[in-house]
Amino acid sequence: MNTRTKRWLLSYAVTAVIFAVLDLVWISFVASNLYQSQIGHLIAARPNAAGAAAFYLIFVAGMVHYGVRPNDADATLRQRITGAALFGFFTYSTWALTAFAVLQDFTLLVAVTDILWGAGACSLVTWLAATALRRVLAKEPAA
Repeated sequence: MNTRTKRWLLSYAVTAVIFAVLDLVWISFVASNLYQSQIGHLIAARPNAAGAAAFYLIFVAGMVHYGVRPNDADATLRQRITGAALFGFFTYSTWALTAFAVLQDFTLLVAVTDILWGAGACSLVTWLAATALRRVLAKEPAA
């Protein structure tokens, strides 16, 4: 396995762990109460595990690509965080505004909260991951 792939996979693993912990805290202490009060009747009795797993696998890859950028040694921390914030904003906006547009009882409060969460979570996760991986990210990638 080449160095670029190793750097990307290490960044993916670190980002995934940080995002999983942060999202678990968010869901446990904020989102579940908000969703229950605003759109409780739309929530499934049990989450779809395959759908959740697919989301996390794909979403973390996006954060690594647009935020952490492990093979871009020239990217500043500010550029990484900005890329992550935009990724989170656009992806969560796509979901939340589509749901707001097509689901009868999806509330604006949930849509706005989700969008802010997407941008904020991606920024924070990228900052934490990039900081934890600083020495790895600063090295010149192998060709």
